[in-house]
Amino acid sequence: MTQPPVLKSVCVYCGSRPGADPAYARDAEDLGKGLAEAGLRLVYGAGDVGLMGSVARAAQQAGGETFGVIPQHLVAWEVGKTDLTRYVVTETMHERKKVMFMNCDAVAVLPGGAGSLDELFEVLTWRQLGLHQKPVFLVNTAGYWDPLMQLIRHVVDQGFADETLAGYVTPVPDAAAALAGLKALRD
Repeated sequence: MTQPPVLKSVCVYCGSRPGADPAYARDAEDLGKGLAEAGLRLVYGAGDVGLMGSVARAAQQAGGETFGVIPQHLVAWEVGKTDLTRYVVTETMHERKKVMFMNCDAVAVLPGGAGSLDELFEVLTWRQLGLHQKPVFLVNTAGYWDPLMQLIRHVVDQGFADETLAGYVTPVPDAAAALAGLKALRD
């Protein structure tokens, strides 16, 4: 297994809805702005709705580079954000996830739904299989991911994964902590 490349680009998985707590959007905005200010390219699902739109608009307003990837069937639903630095339309969801992951050096997961969980577990599975060493930050805004972290612990405790699985994701309380963790990787 090779070492991860120099940190230049961060893939953000997050909800296409804003969620019930305004803190979710605030963290999305803080993360987008912080990535731009750190000179890190935002890679994300190219939507202009929910937390996806919040993180992208904040990155753009702070002068950041944005790379969005969206499958054709979601262009209307997620309101494809065509004013990004780079906007890619794929044929399938699988292709979208592959392009996003191939174009990042680290992952940050904000609150989200089934799609965000799918993306997170795919990269965790790939890490478990030794296919990458990219860091994954779980942005636990307002305790949103607490039940997920308990589930991962349960999976390990019940013998369905090695202890290493829990170490493949770094839970952080908010966007500021995620940005500090990313900065530490660059230093």
